[in-house]
Amino acid sequence: MDAMEQHNGDTTKGTASPTGSALVRPVPRQRWTIEQSEELYRIQGWGDPYFSINAAGHVTVSPRGARGGSLDLYELVESLKQRNLGLPILIRFSDILEDRLERLNACFARAIARYNYNGPYRGVFPVKCNQQRHLVEDLVRFGQPHQFGLEAGSKPELLIALATLNTPGALIICNGYKDREYIETAMLSQRLGQTPIIVLEQLEEVDLVIAASRHLKIRPILGVRAKLSSKGIGRWGGSAGDRAKFGLTIPEVLSAVETLKQAEMLDCLQLLHFHIGSQISAISVVKDALREACQVYVELVGLGAKMGYLDVGGGLGIDYDGSKTNFHASKNYSTQNYANDVVAEVKEACAAREIPVPTLVSESGRAIASHQSVLIFDVLSTSEAPGLTTPVLPSDEDHALLRELYDAYQSVSIHNYQEAYHDAVQFKDEAISLFNFGYLSLTDRAKIERLYWSCCRRILDVVRHEDYVPDDLENLEKSLASIYYINLSVFQSAPDSWAIDQLFPILPIHRLDEEPTCRGTLADLTCDSDGKIDQFIDLRDVKPVLELHSLTPEQPYYLGLFLGGAYQEIMGNLHNLFGDTNTVHIQLTPQGYTIEHVVKGDTMTEVLSYVQYDSEDLIENIRRRTERALQDKAITLEESQLLLQHYEHSLSRYTYLSA
Repeated sequence: MDAMEQHNGDTTKGTASPTGSALVRPVPRQRWTIEQSEELYRIQGWGDPYFSINAAGHVTVSPRGARGGSLDLYELVESLKQRNLGLPILIRFSDILEDRLERLNACFARAIARYNYNGPYRGVFPVKCNQQRHLVEDLVRFGQPHQFGLEAGSKPELLIALATLNTPGALIICNGYKDREYIETAMLSQRLGQTPIIVLEQLEEVDLVIAASRHLKIRPILGVRAKLSSKGIGRWGGSAGDRAKFGLTIPEVLSAVETLKQAEMLDCLQLLHFHIGSQISAISVVKDALREACQVYVELVGLGAKMGYLDVGGGLGIDYDGSKTNFHASKNYSTQNYANDVVAEVKEACAAREIPVPTLVSESGRAIASHQSVLIFDVLSTSEAPGLTTPVLPSDEDHALLRELYDAYQSVSIHNYQEAYHDAVQFKDEAISLFNFGYLSLTDRAKIERLYWSCCRRILDVVRHEDYVPDDLENLEKSLASIYYINLSVFQSAPDSWAIDQLFPILPIHRLDEEPTCRGTLADLTCDSDGKIDQFIDLRDVKPVLELHSLTPEQPYYLGLFLGGAYQEIMGNLHNLFGDTNTVHIQLTPQGYTIEHVVKGDTMTEVLSYVQYDSEDLIENIRRRTERALQDKAITLEESQLLLQHYEHSLSRYTYLSA
């Protein structure tokens, strides 16, 4: 990391009481440093080795990790804007994708060498994780030295895999529900030199495979997905167990073996597959599942199946919050720990039965794709938190309730802040009750509410310095947070944040040499109260607000959402008809970087076509209405032409707001 410098002048911390009441002893505020921003946003915990902060206070990207080369993310965004690429914009770093792939393969190579494992590792990327063409093509290209393959979970994904994967010996793992056409397509691809493994997920698929094999006279490579009793953990824990969606129970596995044996196709059964969920945060869960799966594998060999592959599925986690714990947004193990445990457990089980070890397969999608993209968006405006202004001293003409509340405001100190909070709440409730019965004017109620929030603000200034926060004051920080309105649709670009409370690292990509003095939540462009982000990563748990800077007039304020390269793009929806964002693919060069691909975001015409509107019809409808309005003298000719001009121009534009 670059040497860090300190910036900004000294300021003073603490709130002075207008009446001299002791709140918190004012202490000199130290200069805000880059290191403090690193600690605050935990960038070293989740971002190493790709993301850091430079001396200018900008986030930097090192797409090749420790191998050298970095880019200033703020300067990159400014350069992209000069190319007429508006925000929000998704930036993919191809070098990060390559580095993640190499790291995974290197970890398994080291584990294989360490344990003298007499078998290879052949990973596959689950296409469902991110189906975007340029990304899949990059993965295939970067994976060729490792014979890295693809996993298809549906017929469309199988078509992608068959047409894209051109690496001899690389596997195509065929998962998901299958019909006769799916199965025959996979089998026929063997004639093209592909290595498809059809994984049996339902008992009905056994008969389909046998019939297709006899019809085509092709002997397939088959696998079976077993439902393990070992449970997963976190949100995806239900992916394993007897009632899991996919896979065969142990009695069903034995039934499949017997059916294949009767059809003289037991030698086709070569792979055992299991999956215990996505984002496994505890390595103990992986170990338990491996132990059970290995015993199933060796038993299948004992029953006469040819075997030769063990697919440990997905689940390799990402440390979203940098805490290195078994919290659902983290993981308590490294990729090397994971590879070591897989290799050691499989070798031990096979050695005990004196059978050859299998080729190891994993379907790590999140661990490969998450880091490679950064979503950049700008802040449009803010709604300031209440209580920021100093209240005016009440006069004798003001309502008695206002004067009592002001006394409570003055008395707030480190010794009585909880009592003062309860008093303030009581006075506010009384004011609302008096107003509802007509005994308090609207003006007086407004004064009391403003003073209430000022009181809460003063109490919060005290609470922030306390080691323990009482339960009844826990929500005070969130209640007083500002709302930062962002040029983004959460439903389109971060759907897991809305749907399953997934945590992603979010932080400003510049001004990180300045202290972020504001606390805020994020609200998107959609007309939906759920279109917000109000949970953020924190070392201890989850925090309800994000530390942000105050907006500077005429100056942009950019935020970045990191580690969102898996699942978010394809799972996004068109809520309020906000479409795909602009996307660019960046690759490092000796001279700096090159833009490999630009994928323009949806225009309004495109999103309207998704819901069966024709832009020409819409324009014609508006034209006719303007003509009628002209005849009725409800609009001038100049106004009608301006309306049509705006309408047609909007149809060709980005669905998001422009600066």
